Amino acid sequence: MDVRSLSKRWIAPEGRPKPRAAYALPTLFTAGNIFLGFLAIMRSIQGALLVGGGDTGPNAHFEIAATAIGWAVLLDGLDGLIARLTNTASEFGREMDSLADVISFGIAPAVLAYTWGVQSGVDSAAPAFQDVLRKIGYFIPFLFLACGAARLARFNIQKNPVPKNPGRPDRRYFVGLPIPAAAAMVASIVFALDGAPLVFWPLTLVWLALIALLSFLMVSTWRYRSLKDIQLLRPRAPYTMIIAVSVIVAWWMFTAPLVLAVMTTYIGSGIAVRLGGIVRRRLRRAPEPEREVG
Repeated sequence: MDVRSLSKRWIAPEGRPKPRAAYALPTLFTAGNIFLGFLAIMRSIQGALLVGGGDTGPNAHFEIAATAIGWAVLLDGLDGLIARLTNTASEFGREMDSLADVISFGIAPAVLAYTWGVQSGVDSAAPAFQDVLRKIGYFIPFLFLACGAARLARFNIQKNPVPKNPGRPDRRYFVGLPIPAAAAMVASIVFALDGAPLVFWPLTLVWLALIALLSFLMVSTWRYRSLKDIQLLRPRAPYTMIIAVSVIVAWWMFTAPLVLAVMTTYIGSGIAVRLGGIVRRRLRRAPEPEREVG
């Protein structure tokens, strides 16, 4: 049973018009996404004020901000899923979703990236280097926001985009890293470290390099697997239930390291696929060595 047949059976039997509540449900999830983005921004500011007062230990405000971004990623996936299940996708819903993504996955992680990873690190640098590091710290999170907005704009206007390294025709792919995944990577690192801010300036440079890498991946044409073609309602083998239960238990017991591992694997997958494609093309172009005759 696929999503289309399920939506026809649940929502519009015998061609009757859908109730208005069916159109409001995805919008409610989008509104929740916006609220979580706003909460993450406010908590990041509160965490920055706490750090400014000299408290550089585990920071509950940063941890809550990271958690809010994680829940926003979940709601972002649910609103699209519900819209497909109820067959209520609309232009208004798509535009609303994009605006919500700019807030929750663009502004919120950019603010968190600076307040958590740059603010204290700048203070630990040599006085002559602090001004330069602070300017870089302003620019890189802004670059993350700008690339995320460009990624969303490209996603909205392109029809059936093809990645630079096309994969299997029976699978769906994103062209470039989706902005929710980039935001989730930022949040997963903060969450895994209990919100304790970076206070050593070399770590701040590494953090900014990661933010810059995520920014590049969002506007690249590299291939990332889309999970929208996975049919959760399709009958599966019995052992898949065991795997699903094991994942849920592991997620509950080891949330922070597991989320970080999942996001690192997903983001690294696009890089690995791209580098693997470059290596294969170069090996194909390499001339065969001449054989001696006689």
